[in-house]
Amino acid sequence: MKHRIHAFEGIRNFRDFGGYASRHGGRVKSGVLFRSGHYGEASAADLAKIAAFNIHLQADLRRPDERERQPGKWSAPHTLTHPGGRETEAPHVRFLSEMHIGPEEAENWMVEYYREAPFKAHHQALFRGWFDALETLPDNAGALVNCAAGKDRTGILCALTHHVLGVSDEDIRADYVLTNEAAEVDQRLPTMARQFNQFIGKSYPPEVFRPFMGVRLHYLETALACIAADAGSTEAYLNDVLGVTPVRQQQLRDKLLAA
Repeated sequence: MKHRIHAFEGIRNFRDFGGYASRHGGRVKSGVLFRSGHYGEASAADLAKIAAFNIHLQADLRRPDERERQPGKWSAPHTLTHPGGRETEAPHVRFLSEMHIGPEEAENWMVEYYREAPFKAHHQALFRGWFDALETLPDNAGALVNCAAGKDRTGILCALTHHVLGVSDEDIRADYVLTNEAAEVDQRLPTMARQFNQFIGKSYPPEVFRPFMGVRLHYLETALACIAADAGSTEAYLNDVLGVTPVRQQQLRDKLLAA
């Protein structure tokens, strides 16, 4: 799994989410599908390095206020964004600032976020746009999904993409939890906790911030269970909510699977 991770100076959690076996035969193409955090802190060396990936399509899942606070120093020729979902400040920052919480409350907040995320209108619009654009992705070009940290919104859309391409549940979950290694959560947590506490004027222990830096498998499982409960199944969500019909799914597999 470690070979999927590409190290950058100012870009977090960048990795290839192709290469997995498909139940439909063959494997998802490597070097085509990527995922990451934002590009607001990309260095000159990062910009030179990312050019080599030939990424043509980017789905930037961040809200407009996030894009304004941290404008990306790089974007793909075809970049998807959405004007919906604007907040005056990041919801998790507001939550941490306004209440006195512990690790359990932080964990519960993140689980609730995953319950709601698949059903936000701006997320669904971006998810639809991603699948639409993948169908016309030029040959030998790459496609990337990102949000702020490349773990929650990005994690849900990458899991749905894997589902369409026939990746096993085991591999979908393994790719999701790879965020913790790719984003170096254990190593960065103490420093980030100190910085965040200074920013919001709190003195929370580092474990309060872990859900906002990394992932736990039951977050994704919560989102997928809510999708199935609301739409009837993941397939129904793809077909009825996102418009990714069985015919279109096969077209995506024809494009993105290799023998």
